[in-house]
Amino acid sequence: MSPLPRGKAPQMAIRRLSMYYRTLASLREQGVENVSSEHLSELTGSTAAQVRRDLAYFGSFGRRGVGYEVRTLQAHMREILGIGQGWPMALVGVGNLGSALLAYDGFPRQGFRIVEAFDSDPRRVGTVVRDVVVKPMDQLRDTIQARKIAMALVAVPAKAAQGVTQQLIDAGVRCLLNFAPISLKVPPDVYLASVDLSIEVEYLSYLLRESVAVNADSGPELTGLGNTVPG
Repeated sequence: MSPLPRGKAPQMAIRRLSMYYRTLASLREQGVENVSSEHLSELTGSTAAQVRRDLAYFGSFGRRGVGYEVRTLQAHMREILGIGQGWPMALVGVGNLGSALLAYDGFPRQGFRIVEAFDSDPRRVGTVVRDVVVKPMDQLRDTIQARKIAMALVAVPAKAAQGVTQQLIDAGVRCLLNFAPISLKVPPDVYLASVDLSIEVEYLSYLLRESVAVNADSGPELTGLGNTVPG
């Protein structure tokens, strides 16, 4: 493998790697040994050219006439994405969403572990979710630094999100996944990704409304809703 210099891959190419990785895992479970870029594109909703271009950012993996060895390519994807390195994560906000994140099995399966949780509500402090004891906010800095946690999830109300984010950054966190419905401000050396569930539902609502409007003359039947909505 001859990887290109770091930082050259576009963000969307990196995001598509996760999709390729999951597809490769499924193919391995089915006993498939080799896969072409055409087949991989069909399974992921991309194009063969896009698959080859995305992978080329990170090295040369396939063989002409043979395609990609599933097991080997998945191993490369795993290394590139840092999966399985046991990254410890912290969670701030243990309400309904936070509790669901703590209970989510997908994180540990991919090698990501929520090892610490914090909340400002005294009623939640001291409770245990999936063997994680919820701690008060005044223990956040010392705990983050002691456990050398660099990644955190923010699941607090919008009005508290920026303050919590700054506390995490001051404690040494450099990667943040924000679930609060607000745009956060972070310094250039901090990586931020946001998931606003309301925006996604509103987008689906728009598509639904448009479908109803288009089909108004021919009845209430909805069409075109089997398409994948881009994230």
